[in-house]
Amino acid sequence: MNPEPKPASANGWQPCWLASANVLNLALPGRAFYANQEPYGAAEYRRKTDWLGRQFERLGADVLAVQEVWDEAALRDAVAASGLRYAHVLAPGAEQGASGTPCLGLVTRWELEAWERHAAFDPCDAVQVPELGLHAGFERPLLQARLRGPKGQELTLLNCHLKSKRPKFLQDEAGEPLEDRDDPATVARATLRSLLMRAAECCAMRRIVSRLTQGRHTPLVLVGDFNDSPHAVTTQIVTATHSVAFDRAAADTALFHAWDVQTEAALRRDMAYSHVHQGWPELLDQIWVSEEFDARSRRSLGDVKRVEVFNDHLHEGRDRSRSDHGFLRALLRWRT
Repeated sequence: MNPEPKPASANGWQPCWLASANVLNLALPGRAFYANQEPYGAAEYRRKTDWLGRQFERLGADVLAVQEVWDEAALRDAVAASGLRYAHVLAPGAEQGASGTPCLGLVTRWELEAWERHAAFDPCDAVQVPELGLHAGFERPLLQARLRGPKGQELTLLNCHLKSKRPKFLQDEAGEPLEDRDDPATVARATLRSLLMRAAECCAMRRIVSRLTQGRHTPLVLVGDFNDSPHAVTTQIVTATHSVAFDRAAADTALFHAWDVQTEAALRRDMAYSHVHQGWPELLDQIWVSEEFDARSRRSLGDVKRVEVFNDHLHEGRDRSRSDHGFLRALLRWRT
């Protein structure tokens, strides 16, 4: 077994390894998760949980946020396969037999003081989507948790999985298409629907981030699958990082890309990616931090020491037992 990454807490630093992993439809054997996909058999399920267990062991995170969990029991099996011990393993909404969409999960060694899910938007953030009507909630409810480390470190975590860029075609109750999916104009309009839905989710999340950060001094980390790049308009709606260049006071509620503010700059690469679509690499999975982890801020309580992307498996062929997303890990540190 590989040793867990445990940097020394000498020189006045208290560390936390935080990771994010889209586990690609983690479901129990026989569970029908999508109509067009066969459920896992026992052997395939074992391969998937064993593979995830090896990845979790490699990450060795103190706090691990996961996306695309259909069954909490399956997440527990994957964690058990890692051989690592955690105080809490949960995926609210993914109780066995629950239906709908995959859920967000949390695996943590730290004390879990409270958690909640955000499903509905504030009414102000609802939008009309062409031919679909009012979009007023997250397709995959946001997971918020309040954590406390072994030395009393406080951390608020938001785990998200935003609407994908996949075109949102109209279909009937049986899932049969109502539009010509080969028509370019129809594809464009269906893509517009997805964009509007994702943008609305970002506006709703921005309201939550502002409420959790404005006038407060508790570090916040937002992680997950954004289904867009760090500089995309949708992502910037949530993080508002660009506004800080014109108004330093905006840093109070802005979030900063962990990749950009890591202090071990020698480890930074020109290109990082966590997903490859039709040969095009993108950094869809991201870690964002409040100014308490930006070493340049006068309100800094610590820093982001380094960020790593684990994506070798993206080039090992397509197999449902592996994820189609790379995993991210960041070393957060508090000053003591």
